[in-house]
Amino acid sequence: MKPRLSPALQQHLVLTPQLRQAIRLLQLSTVELEAEVAEAVASNPLLDWAEEGEPTPGEGHDARDADAPPETLTLAAEAEDHWDRDAEPWQERIGPSSDRDGNDEMEHPAVAESLRDHLLWQLHLGHFSQRDTNIGIALIDAIDDDGYLREDLEELARSLRPDIDAGLDEFLQVLHRIQQFDPVGVGARDLGECLRLQLRALPADTPGRDVAILVTAGPLQRLPKIGIDGVCQELRCDRGEAESAVQLLRSLDPRPGSQHGELPAGTYVTPDCVIWRQQGLWRVALAAGAMPRVAIQHGYEQMIRHASNTDADYLRGRLQEARWLLKGLESRADTLLRVVRCLVREQAAFLEFGEQALHPLTLRSIAAELGLHESTVSRAIARKYVRTPRGTIPLRDFFASGIETEGGGSASSTAIQDMIRKLVAAEDPRKPLSDARLADTLKADGVPVARRTVAKYREALHIPASHERVRIG
Repeated sequence: MKPRLSPALQQHLVLTPQLRQAIRLLQLSTVELEAEVAEAVASNPLLDWAEEGEPTPGEGHDARDADAPPETLTLAAEAEDHWDRDAEPWQERIGPSSDRDGNDEMEHPAVAESLRDHLLWQLHLGHFSQRDTNIGIALIDAIDDDGYLREDLEELARSLRPDIDAGLDEFLQVLHRIQQFDPVGVGARDLGECLRLQLRALPADTPGRDVAILVTAGPLQRLPKIGIDGVCQELRCDRGEAESAVQLLRSLDPRPGSQHGELPAGTYVTPDCVIWRQQGLWRVALAAGAMPRVAIQHGYEQMIRHASNTDADYLRGRLQEARWLLKGLESRADTLLRVVRCLVREQAAFLEFGEQALHPLTLRSIAAELGLHESTVSRAIARKYVRTPRGTIPLRDFFASGIETEGGGSASSTAIQDMIRKLVAAEDPRKPLSDARLADTLKADGVPVARRTVAKYREALHIPASHERVRIG
């Protein structure tokens, strides 16, 4: 047969700088986003703060789906207008705000979320048995601030006996599930495994992915010394594949846990979205200030046409960066609104009646409903807050694990904790309810919870044991 050329169409998803920027923007809080945009405006002459009345990304953009319910999206300005008019009557109908501070201010002190807190939250949302949960907690406690598990698994399993009598295989199985948590790459035992986890999370047709995986298992540590030519020689691949692989590796995060940690003292959070009810319907909008008002200075486009080749290349590069930023901001706003709207639809009873009405909800279920990846949903809710008639709360409060009830339904762990809190508050201080009696009372109400589970929830609520709650006189 003679060699011949034949055209073929192929689709590839490249982890472009634009896509990486969109991912980064999505996981920033409102305060961090403002700082990021301010830095971009300062460094890019084609970007400037937009004047009042000048269109900005997301304004005038109808983000509702074709089958979206009426309680969908409005603009931030409309949200603020309706909020001032409807807040008081609404709160009178559903009861007083449950905001812990007893007020409904726009800003609240930020609470730092450690990597451990973030991982434990995902662990308790997952469908783990009690035994696997205990193993998972032990593994998460051993993960360092960079996101690595540097302790030997056999040593860790041995040190936990007899409290957790599990073999190496069981620890490995739970570890592999934790390695699917956000941030991608967490729980790795070395740099190569960390990068491999991130690579395997990418679509299979990402250019350079397969060769990059081979690099992480082989010449990764020698890469600075052998270079592209060495990769080609060792892995027997062409130069284009090697260059794509190395470029892909450089785009990954070698310290995935570093994005979680302590916040600077005095840091405040500002709500990203506003939820209110108008004429009996729940509505969602971006909060004022959640979308930085930036725009491209179109006067520079004339300069590009008349500039020298060198200057024109520089300005075209800055123009492309500016467009990427605006598209990234619009994509962030659209994803955030879709996620919050879905949360409102799923947890309307929580907004109406409080924690006791919160039903089980996981990242996976929201991701499946919206057609997104779980990590995208996790980034969308990370360090995001929403203003509601019940106060300003983090989006993660809308999620909860749960158990099956005797009536065939389910109850969230948060709802059960709220039940326990109310039972303890109403008990006779001379004869406090033991964990066993609390479990029996909940079972009588159709929520079968084991005594040890009640004890765990009680401790999470910082409620002392029954013998410490006795009050005489």
